[in-house]
Amino acid sequence: MEKNLDNTDLEIIRILQKNAKSTIKELADALNLSNTPVFDRIKRLEKSGVITGYTALVNRRKLGLNLMAFCTLTLKGHNAEFLKQFETDVNLLPEVIECYHLTGSFDYLLKVLVGDMADYQEFVTKKLTSLANIDRVTSSFVLTELKNEAVLPI
Repeated sequence: MEKNLDNTDLEIIRILQKNAKSTIKELADALNLSNTPVFDRIKRLEKSGVITGYTALVNRRKLGLNLMAFCTLTLKGHNAEFLKQFETDVNLLPEVIECYHLTGSFDYLLKVLVGDMADYQEFVTKKLTSLANIDRVTSSFVLTELKNEAVLPI
């Protein structure tokens, strides 16, 4: 944890994680502070990189993204050039909303959102497998989403 954070900073972060649209006044009222110190703290948290941005949480199904898949990949080669190229290429795939470089049996884990199984088949056969250096792709499909939190446990 960032060493310069105090309890007030953490409370600002907790509130903003739950509702990024909270106004400075609402935050100040909740913290029993005036507007200026709260504003200054938020700016400091942003400048230091603790707060990296603000976003709207969107219901993916309302946008037709009904199928969520986790895809594990193994690469043929593991030199720095191959890894960098894969990471550059995978960042250009809009269906991939998360990508992690792993230790263990697989090299990467992708979280993929598409409309349906036909869209996923097209994603794998036309986009994913066209990337260089991919050896093996394994897919797992989400049946039930039990927990989906955007709030960090602080």
